[in-house]
Amino acid sequence: MQKPLAYRMRPTNLDEIVGQQHLVGKDKIIRRMVKAKMLSSMILYGPPGIGKTSIASAIAGSTKYAFRMLNAATDTKKDLQIVAEEAKMSGTVVLLLDEIHRLDKTKQDFLLPLLESGSIILIGATTENPYINISPAIRSRVQIFELKPLEPNDLKSAVKRSLKDEEKGLGKYKVDLDTQALDLLVNSTNGDLRSILNGLELSVLSTEPEKDGTIHITLKTIEESVQKKAISADKNGDSHYDVISAFQKSIRGSDPDAALLYLARLLEAGELTSAIRRLLVCAYEDVGLANPQACARAVQATQVAQQVGLPEARIPLANAVIDLCLCPKSNTAMAAIDSALEDVRNGKASSIPDDLKDAHYSGAKKLGHGVGYIYPHNYPNDWVEQQYLPDNLVDRKYYQPKENGKYEQALGMRLSQLNNLKKNKKRS
Repeated sequence: MQKPLAYRMRPTNLDEIVGQQHLVGKDKIIRRMVKAKMLSSMILYGPPGIGKTSIASAIAGSTKYAFRMLNAATDTKKDLQIVAEEAKMSGTVVLLLDEIHRLDKTKQDFLLPLLESGSIILIGATTENPYINISPAIRSRVQIFELKPLEPNDLKSAVKRSLKDEEKGLGKYKVDLDTQALDLLVNSTNGDLRSILNGLELSVLSTEPEKDGTIHITLKTIEESVQKKAISADKNGDSHYDVISAFQKSIRGSDPDAALLYLARLLEAGELTSAIRRLLVCAYEDVGLANPQACARAVQATQVAQQVGLPEARIPLANAVIDLCLCPKSNTAMAAIDSALEDVRNGKASSIPDDLKDAHYSGAKKLGHGVGYIYPHNYPNDWVEQQYLPDNLVDRKYYQPKENGKYEQALGMRLSQLNNLKKNKKRS
């Protein structure tokens, strides 16, 4: 039986990897490790289908080491022992250990000395945050790399490559893939390339060729294969992004009816993750400090939506959408951090006042670090006048409060009080 397309198209070297150029691009860390033949064990973490297994496979292919795959949850210590014996006989083995966050102590204790000796190059794969869910003993012996979600252009490139590859892909078929079908395909799985390629293969193999042998893959074919409906079928394929944009702008504009309509379009297309992501961005970007509790409620609603899934997810999301629409709005936090980032990127924030520098080491006082710092909690109202910004930015004001909502009004009043105290201190 032929293996799935996603398996067959798995990269055999770093040049074939889709996306993840911050790790495998020219002069980036994993490429440098492979080029220098100085591999170390690592953990790759990120959403499903974005390249964890592909990177492990490409590393093994690029170095010509034996490559083995195990699952920390389902494979046993005996399976690990077999890999260890192979490493003893043939030298180094690259072991991809999926779901490494589920590695129990017995298997962990068996692996640790093998990692120490370098006989096994461990590449752990997980969708969980390793800083929270991986044991310190493992973490201390590996490099940790975060994989980024794949961009639509990366996904389209992978689809087109699989259609051209006659040896491993679908190149032996005469496939005509509609532009709209391609757009839905790459937007239907939240960046999961594995699901995209398997959906493509299902479409091709289940479609009757035309008289000239052409297999015409239409939008409807992809809808059926991936079990998701297109939001619409415009000629430019931009509707996915247009609906998301209209969704956020309707919340920002305080129109619950329009926002619910665009939420419905996203959910009907199966775009639960896109709806959740945009709702959370909107909460903190557009409501923000005008009503922080509404932001917290939005987070809670999206967590419930993820737990129950569709169709029930529509209920907590509708609650959150209406709540955010009718809240007072403020983008002051976003504007403040963007202003600060601009100064940092323009090289204006390179210095730190000496009294604010770390003084928890021998010799700090000789450098003047921490000298003169005043501890605010020793003063009335836990505040005392002193300079925190660098000299060249001493008068910079990043946060400019609005009077939208009681919470930000209170923040503005507090900031005004502190500014008045500073002014009075200077006068005296």
